[in-house]
Amino acid sequence: MRCYVCEQVKIEREAIGICIVCGMGLCSEHIYRSDIQAWEGGYPFPAQRLKVPVPRILCPECYNALQG
Repeated sequence: MRCYVCEQVKIEREAIGICIVCGMGLCSEHIYRSDIQAWEGGYPFPAQRLKVPVPRILCPECYNALQG
């Protein structure tokens, strides 16, 4: 699999990870590792935050969206 962001500018670079939100393949230059608050709980409620943030792999677009 190749990096989706690089493919947009006609660069061939292998993906090393996949964005957990959108599924985009990412190379080492476009990958973000970020601690995201995660929720646990039954459907539909109760839900509560996990005590510790969970590390996630994100693309640049999803990283910017989740940072608010």
